[in-house]
Amino acid sequence: MTIAVLFGTLFLLIFLSVPIGISIGVATLITIIFTADNISLGTIAQKSFTSLDSFPLMAIPFFTLAGVLMGKGGISKRLLDFAGSLVGFMTGGLAMVTVLACMFFAAISGSGPATVAAIGSFMIPAMQVKQYGDGFSPALTATAGSIGVVIPPSIPFVLLGVTGSLSISDLFMAGVFPGILIGVLLMIASFIIISLKKIDNEKEKMQLKRVWETFYKAIWALLTPIIVLGGIYAGIFTPTEAAAVAIVYGLFVGVFIYRELKLKDIYDSIVETVKITGATLYMVGLSIAFAYLLTIERIPSKIAEGIMGASDNPIIVLLLINLFLLVVGAFIDTIAAIVILTPILLPVAVQIGVDPIHFGVIMVVNLAIGFITPPVGVNLFVASAVGKVPFDTVAKGIVPLFLTMLVALAIITYVPQLSLWLPNLMK
Repeated sequence: MTIAVLFGTLFLLIFLSVPIGISIGVATLITIIFTADNISLGTIAQKSFTSLDSFPLMAIPFFTLAGVLMGKGGISKRLLDFAGSLVGFMTGGLAMVTVLACMFFAAISGSGPATVAAIGSFMIPAMQVKQYGDGFSPALTATAGSIGVVIPPSIPFVLLGVTGSLSISDLFMAGVFPGILIGVLLMIASFIIISLKKIDNEKEKMQLKRVWETFYKAIWALLTPIIVLGGIYAGIFTPTEAAAVAIVYGLFVGVFIYRELKLKDIYDSIVETVKITGATLYMVGLSIAFAYLLTIERIPSKIAEGIMGASDNPIIVLLLINLFLLVVGAFIDTIAAIVILTPILLPVAVQIGVDPIHFGVIMVVNLAIGFITPPVGVNLFVASAVGKVPFDTVAKGIVPLFLTMLVALAIITYVPQLSLWLPNLMK
């Protein structure tokens, strides 16, 4: 009864287009009133407030501000120039540049939509001029932008670490090779698509001099992930402190090195960060109350028993979990999905012998695919707006790239060494 009321109310409200954070809070409230007599209504406010008193959660506004500052400070353009010097000579060079630039920017922003906006504003119009297609150009940028939540630093990994009591540092390291794999597969898919379209005959020449020049100009941007991740693993600072360091570094580079970050840009960056953080953390707080209700009512155990009852084969169980997460990611915001589902699915994964860090990567990659899956598909909306292309056109162009992401997900799911090799090496 409790499960039916809780999830029935939640999905009904989502279907009615009620904001996801409010849907979570209202569903929790109604369930407590009608089915959970042993829990007081004050629990919602208490859990929502106390859950935000978390040092690791402070990394979210810090990484968000760092990414916004670096995007406004001229870093994205220099990363694009460097990426172009490396892969611009290939067939579908602009597509390759888009993917590689998104990978570089992912190591700075930690956000999928931010990556799409920063890189798409340059690359979508450029690809459209080269006749890559109004559907393919924004669709590729939206898909490549999803790498922003896989390659560290990653805001979803921070939330996953807090919710699942996992090492954020290990999650960061575990996302490196899966993120690179996704990027490589997207480049291969782009090469095939562009080759079949028989366009883009004018390719840049590979010039080592230009590679060096663009690398030299982008070196301050490329140092960002080295400073952040290097500082974490050298024990100099925690992930949260690393996010604060990233802000200081972004300000220094934008103001004194590139000299493109003005006082108004700093103000606008802070305002944008406050808006993003406010929308994120109120959702996190209500999701924690939702997760508390799940735990008290033993709903995770019941769902786990249901999944395990279907099969005890790890391959089948992981397949079922992936299918479930792909559906969830299409309808529910990534942040809410992580906070709600981690207490449910993580114990199931551990029970069948899956390393929790590996499962964290599987979960984030699934939800990253949700960024490009209608009807939510946040990256699709951002790419559509940036490229000034109708949403349905972008959605049609996403199909071959969506299939490519599924191939990447399958490899990441069933080859755990891809995720675990680097964290194990660093121990």
